[in-house]
Amino acid sequence: MLLGLAAMGLLIWAAVDQFGISTEDVTSLFLGAVLVTAVIVLCAGLFTVLWIVLRRLMHRRDID
Repeated sequence: MLLGLAAMGLLIWAAVDQFGISTEDVTSLFLGAVLVTAVIVLCAGLFTVLWIVLRRLMHRRDID
């Protein structure tokens, strides 16, 4: 895990220092990645809740 974090830090340093990408661009890309990740996690959570509710409704129907 530490090696992965160091590699990510190196990529950010290389993007900013070596290739001249501004810190504002890196920040906006990072925030966009966090936003997309949050949306995917929320969609997965909603899908899971919907699946559980539908299973319980179908199970009740089978019992009755």
